Amino acid sequence: MAEHEHVRVAVIGSGFGGLGAAVRLRREGITDFVVLERADSVGGTWRDNSYPGCACDVPSHLYSFSFAPNPDWPRTFSGQEHIRAYLEHVTDVFRLRPHIRLNSEVKRMTWDAEQLRWDIETTGGNLSADVVVSATGPLSDPKIPDIPGLDSFPGKVFHSARWDHDYDLRGKRVAMVGTGASAIQIVPSIQPEVSRLTLFQRTPPWVMPRVDRAISPLERGLHRALPLTAQLRRGLLWGIRELQVQAFTKRPGELGFVEQLARRNMARAIKDPALRARLTPDYRIGCKRILLSSTYYPALAQPNVEVVASGLTEVRGSTLIAADGSEAEADAIVFGTGFRVTDMPIAERVVGADGRTLAESWKNGMEALRGATAAGFPNLMTIIGPNTGLGNSSMILMIEAQLNYLADFLRQLDVLGGRAALDARPGAVRAWNRTVQERMKRTVWNTGGCTSWYLDASGRNTTIWPGTTTEFRRATRRVDLAEYTLVRAPRKTTGRAPAQQPVEPMEPVEPMEPREPREPREIDA
Repeated sequence: MAEHEHVRVAVIGSGFGGLGAAVRLRREGITDFVVLERADSVGGTWRDNSYPGCACDVPSHLYSFSFAPNPDWPRTFSGQEHIRAYLEHVTDVFRLRPHIRLNSEVKRMTWDAEQLRWDIETTGGNLSADVVVSATGPLSDPKIPDIPGLDSFPGKVFHSARWDHDYDLRGKRVAMVGTGASAIQIVPSIQPEVSRLTLFQRTPPWVMPRVDRAISPLERGLHRALPLTAQLRRGLLWGIRELQVQAFTKRPGELGFVEQLARRNMARAIKDPALRARLTPDYRIGCKRILLSSTYYPALAQPNVEVVASGLTEVRGSTLIAADGSEAEADAIVFGTGFRVTDMPIAERVVGADGRTLAESWKNGMEALRGATAAGFPNLMTIIGPNTGLGNSSMILMIEAQLNYLADFLRQLDVLGGRAALDARPGAVRAWNRTVQERMKRTVWNTGGCTSWYLDASGRNTTIWPGTTTEFRRATRRVDLAEYTLVRAPRKTTGRAPAQQPVEPMEPVEPMEPREPREPREIDA
């Protein structure tokens, strides 16, 4: 990497968000960009998560880009290896490899107010960019709880997202910590080969059957010959979930029927009433993500599995102690304890216009205008930003909506001409987030009686979008310049940059329905 390389756009991350951004840039005619990837290959979370049984819980034809359909998905729910291969395929088909800088982790990123650019330090060298697209994703940095004595454990310890394939679990006593989406796939995959499996469960999940099957050669051939059939399949999958979301966001009481189905699913596999009681959640279904598996409960019913209905609190040598005082011996500990979602590590490395990091700006909770831009961080856009997650559908739909917003953001900068930057107005950010949080109050994620990874340290839901994907797409179809301040390069007449004029409070906006754009207020940096 050149010492003082400058590009128009720098994209951070090469998962679905980063590769999607790169494709969109090329389709907009922008070729002066780089994709900075800290690892040695593309794929994001689908590169990092290679644990046994790893697969997606969203149907394959919906969990893929609309502009890059794959007629050859082998199963209705694809495994990790097929999704990773798909992302490699997208990288090649759209000729993205010349733009990708592997082994280039962003160490620090600082806004240069005089040059109106981001100065970026990476492990592969330094560069600058007019615009930065942060697509690091919320499922990129594993979270391992701070457990007393863990350092003294003599056996093997690893996180599900950093699976040690060189360590043989066969015949071992294994402790699985956590009962989220990763754990319910790992447990049935390793249960037949370990001598003893102890599952430490703080909160039981709601689990529904996974209606997975192989996609026949006839279906795949039909999708290849008639691409419209694949589009119809995708549209049907999307429409079903779009209708379902109303129960999550507006009428959580209607989810009682789904709970009954989940209870019957459990009863079919778990005959022991004591075990069934430990596995039955005490919160409304949907409050945490509904997990899909047809093998999880049967695995827990096996004689070599023990479910400890409390969390791991202490390690004494090879003895693991739960919060209820029970003990278990283990040769290996596997943590399925999730990721740093509400305190994304990249935020600690981004220094904005006022010298504060994004993490400092978000110390009371993440907030971003339309899930994309934060006040005080000009020309920085986040893909899968605050309150853009989904509880029941495909994140690819949300990513593509954000890519529309990115494309219009860059078009607006072109129209404005010269050296310019757009900075989200604090009033606009507050107005957007007030509306989001007001809508959040009635959702199952806030009223369902659970504590989930959707909530930050203060209990605020900064992760999930409280509406349909249609509403979000409408809200992000274009940039409303009234929500931004236009920043120009400082004038040279005084020999120093004039102080930035304060931004006047704006009237509340209705973020779900963007208004006709007005001219942005123009100030000097």
